[in-house]
Amino acid sequence: MRNAPTILHLDMDAFYASVEQAAKPSLRGKAVVVGGLGPRGVVATASYEARVFGVHSAMPMAQARRLAPNAAYLAPRFHVYRSISEQVMALLRELSPLVEPLSLDEAFVDLEAGGTAWDAESARLTGVKLRADIRAVTGLTGSVGLAASKMLAKIASEQAKPDGLVLIQPGTERALLGPLTVRTLPGVGPATGDHLRRAGITTVEELAEAGEDELVRLLGKAHGQALYAMALARDDRPVVAEREAKSVSVEDTYDVDIHDRLRIGLEVRRLADRCVGRLRGARLSGRTIVLKVRRYDFSTLTRSETLRGPTDDPAVVREAAARLLDSVDTTGGVRLLGVGVSGLADYTQEDLFAQAMPVPVAQEPEEGAVRAVAEHPEPDERHWRAGQDVRHAEHGPGWVQGSGLGRVTVRFETPQSAPGRVRTFSVDDPALEPADPLPLVADQVSSDPASFPKSWSGTEGGGATSSP
Repeated sequence: MRNAPTILHLDMDAFYASVEQAAKPSLRGKAVVVGGLGPRGVVATASYEARVFGVHSAMPMAQARRLAPNAAYLAPRFHVYRSISEQVMALLRELSPLVEPLSLDEAFVDLEAGGTAWDAESARLTGVKLRADIRAVTGLTGSVGLAASKMLAKIASEQAKPDGLVLIQPGTERALLGPLTVRTLPGVGPATGDHLRRAGITTVEELAEAGEDELVRLLGKAHGQALYAMALARDDRPVVAEREAKSVSVEDTYDVDIHDRLRIGLEVRRLADRCVGRLRGARLSGRTIVLKVRRYDFSTLTRSETLRGPTDDPAVVREAAARLLDSVDTTGGVRLLGVGVSGLADYTQEDLFAQAMPVPVAQEPEEGAVRAVAEHPEPDERHWRAGQDVRHAEHGPGWVQGSGLGRVTVRFETPQSAPGRVRTFSVDDPALEPADPLPLVADQVSSDPASFPKSWSGTEGGGATSSP
């Protein structure tokens, strides 16, 4: 482990929910929950205001609604989150070539490798500037941890939340770790934590005092040795840039179990097309097609087929997924379906088209055409999701607060406006259309005044704070 605290861990604060609050002035300071809105949905992110009521990520949405019935419940806008994540990651790559993204809102950075920090003070100044830059570019806050190892940097960023910076000085690591719960350490989940608790070990200090031999006896050689090293603040894991993607996949969970075999087949076909869309978007192809089926009783089955070479052809992927589905018993219904492609490569073997049923290229369905071939055709009326960006010909840009019974309620406001007015329309009102999201920061907005409502006002104030 290095001596200087030049490993930085950035964790954006309540990322999805914070994006929604920044985009929707009426939700700032309010409880916001983002996730699946159906009966089987789960919470993706809860704002800090919602966490006060006990709502947290991975919680069933039904439970969240019981805990915080007055919160705003929104469907995720992943295209927006990905776009903002790219802005944040670009700022991190200005600091160092060694950036290890862990998710859309979290990453490690080796500042020493980029020459941007070499001691505690230069690391602290870099962290302060990074947080200011993130606020200027995205309008959002992130918490920064700085330490001599990845483990400690992540612990520091957790202590910095929300909207703060914590630097762990070399020589203070053991004192900091000692009183923390063993669950703080990487690799200690609920099962391992319970096992250690039954052995009388609940803190990191007690873990270190138990000794390596005792931990090996309790947990096995690899796990025991690793936990003992971490309890002593030893962590030599390097920051690894650009983790190679191992697979590309998509899946859907259904509010009601699907029983009809034809509908299941159509869903698998639709998922295969979405998966190929992601493949092509990443300029990748793959050799192994994977089908995932979670049945009514929560049993999960996976089936896979490996092709002669990599492909990104939708016909090939659809047909392989259909063959895999033929081998799965869906009697009783399914609650989740997924299609994935692994064995990725950055090229395509063209002759794999012969593996699919011969379909003239001119007859390949357009993206989304499969949805029109549904067992139960959708009604002509449009469907609006809570949180969706919209624009009205008269009232300008806004977002959907809710819909039902043939009506849709829209709040008209923008990231830079005051909280806006609410109006209700018929779901098929021709003046109301889906819209692209508006930038969160004023200086990134189009200068066309016709694109803004009359209630447009100046930029949001406020500054970031930093704690040593």
